[in-house]
Amino acid sequence: MSKKKILIPLIIFSTVLTTCSVYIYQMLYSPNFLINSDEKFIIINEQTEFNELIKSLERDTIINDILSFSVLSKLMDYQENIKEGAYKVKTNMSNYDMITMLRSGSQTPINITFSYARKMDDLAEKITKKLKMSEDDLLNYLYQNMKTYGNFNKNDIISIFLPDTYEVYWDTSPKEFINKMEKEYRRFWNDQRKKKLEKLKLNQKEVIVLASIVASETRMIDEADRIAGVYINRLNRNMLLQADPTLVFAANDYTIRRVLNKHKKINSPYNTYKYKGLPPGPIRLVPKKYIDAVLNYEKHRFIFFCAKADFSGYHEFAISLTQHNKNAKKFQRALNERNIFR
Repeated sequence: MSKKKILIPLIIFSTVLTTCSVYIYQMLYSPNFLINSDEKFIIINEQTEFNELIKSLERDTIINDILSFSVLSKLMDYQENIKEGAYKVKTNMSNYDMITMLRSGSQTPINITFSYARKMDDLAEKITKKLKMSEDDLLNYLYQNMKTYGNFNKNDIISIFLPDTYEVYWDTSPKEFINKMEKEYRRFWNDQRKKKLEKLKLNQKEVIVLASIVASETRMIDEADRIAGVYINRLNRNMLLQADPTLVFAANDYTIRRVLNKHKKINSPYNTYKYKGLPPGPIRLVPKKYIDAVLNYEKHRFIFFCAKADFSGYHEFAISLTQHNKNAKKFQRALNERNIFR
């Protein structure tokens, strides 16, 4: 046999082997998931079948080569072992890395951030927007199990949700999520804060209710401790708190920019012009810094305050009613000049 006859099959075999090797390598390790953002999640439900997954990847233009992904998924026994969850797709991810992640069920935690909500319904909507559970799932579990987390009721259960960013898995259950919130709540109330509570002669829930009023009064954290001091003075003197934000809450009308006498007549336990002491629950979600502002309230003699007429967001403080009335008239004139009558 001539060398030529031997060489030709060898060349053909080598070429085929090289081509196959290159294709296999590309199928395994070449970038196949091309996304333009730093964060892209794919959601897989427990009922999702492989063909549906392929369609969703194609629809969202995440995948480049469907065939190579499908072939490798079959070879790696993924098509029959789909696991539900939320999986983060990384830029230039290979088929091998993607299938390994999906097959193992290695979900990426999702960041849930909430900073503001007036009521538990509002908060539930924000929390569940990115999660498998629905608002009803969360609220039903919460309301049925409030007593297991402390002496809470529907008015004050929002207290255990401290605004922040939390990492949770997409398929976390309502129980797991509430347990996490309660754990963060208990951690927040460390020994140092508890000692300050004792000096205040208020409990944790009462401090959060007061902090919700302070947070509603001012967005300026550098005066929050002074406003807290005004309310502490009023509580200590058994005076009405007369906090305008509680009237807005009682009216359930958050378009109100000017509290009027008619609002002061609303028959609600949240009407602090009508009923002494703190209302039965927070009037909004409370940032941690406002809770600390109450715990570290400024000790002074002020009994009154009202917004400054320059609309800077800061307030004028007064010891006497006479001075307060002067400050209030300035602000009322400023409201009139801006045609703010309600």
